[in-house]
Amino acid sequence: MKKYMMFAISFIVLFLLFQVLSGLFLTLLYTPDIQEAWNSSASLSQETVIKSSRSPFLLTFILAFLSATIAYFIPKKMTKNSTH
Repeated sequence: MKKYMMFAISFIVLFLLFQVLSGLFLTLLYTPDIQEAWNSSASLSQETVIKSSRSPFLLTFILAFLSATIAYFIPKKMTKNSTH
């Protein structure tokens, strides 16, 4: 169980680090086209639609953590089955 906790904590830290670094990298490379945004703003709807109050990051994080957990236990299950 100690190995799993160490794996889980390191996975969470690395996942968050990569998310932040990729966000910074994408922000640095983004160059907005102000003229195009201004031209297309006239045809936008005046209504605001809120799709969801949940963050997509939370869902991504949960799925990544679940897949990492499953990936951690699969080799242990396979070695137990092959030795019997």
